[in-house]
Amino acid sequence: MTRQRRRRLITLRRKGAGVALVAAISFVAGMTDAIGLSMSGDFVSFMTGNTTRAALSLRAGDLSHATRLLLAILVFVSGNAGGIIVANLSERRVVAVLCAVGLFLLLSAVLQGQGGKTAPFYLVVFAMGMINAAVENVEGLPIGLTYVTGALSRFGRGIGRFVLGDRNLDWTIQLVPWIGMISGALCGAVLAITWPEIALATVSLSVFLIALASTMMPRSLRHRYNRKTGPKPV
Repeated sequence: MTRQRRRRLITLRRKGAGVALVAAISFVAGMTDAIGLSMSGDFVSFMTGNTTRAALSLRAGDLSHATRLLLAILVFVSGNAGGIIVANLSERRVVAVLCAVGLFLLLSAVLQGQGGKTAPFYLVVFAMGMINAAVENVEGLPIGLTYVTGALSRFGRGIGRFVLGDRNLDWTIQLVPWIGMISGALCGAVLAITWPEIALATVSLSVFLIALASTMMPRSLRHRYNRKTGPKPV
């Protein structure tokens, strides 16, 4: 096997592992968003929608709902920040972030089972913000895990460049989070309607299983996806 072919196979292997991880995380994000929307009436990861709805609520004079949504946006941003902090404090970025997300979802499920509404909602929103720090790119290609507008936009621009003659097909990876999201949302919708009392706990278990599966990647791939993205902690 030539050196060039070996490098190509290694790159494909890395992309395959990254794509599988992104698909799995986007799947649970879709599940969570569908469950959260079904149970609370508001989005837990689609902050564009919450921003628009907050503006409409303000216009209608519904300050309570507007405040709830604006606070959700703040919590989501805080979750993203928390995810990056957890990722950079651990030698196993993916596992650490996913386990933290799983714990927040599990706590939300417990509180919901005790009749809570507000706290479970914000815990899920925080978890969905945090999960974005698990994987930020695949072989240098930016990836969003809990929102697909950017992915679809990059996919559409890729189509445009392909029509103009650019035969680089890296942009096709952007469909992965969308497929994962819609598949997960369908499953989440079924869970929320059929077994609402265990829906969030099921998502939490799924996140822990993905974390476990990520530890089974080859060492070289684990090292690649566990790299820190910020300055090392003092």
